[in-house]
Amino acid sequence: MPVAQSWVCCKTYVTPWRLFENSHLDQELKLISEYGLWNKREVWRVRFTLAKIRKAAQELLTLDEKDPRRLLEGNALLRWE
Repeated sequence: MPVAQSWVCCKTYVTPWRLFENSHLDQELKLISEYGLWNKREVWRVRFTLAKIRKAAQELLTLDEKDPRRLLEGNALLRWE
């Protein structure tokens, strides 16, 4: 009998620690109206993706300029869609 596989590989967003804080609510509502997002989860998903890109860029900047990993992944990071 085959084992059922989970469709969810990893989480695609991170929720704020305090969901109903005024500063969070105001920023999220402004982003939703400005960019035409559907809900808060889309805002969190975009924030999570940008944080991953920023973290990868910071890690690459710590490497030597001639490091092959920095050259390869740096070019790939610039073309990220």
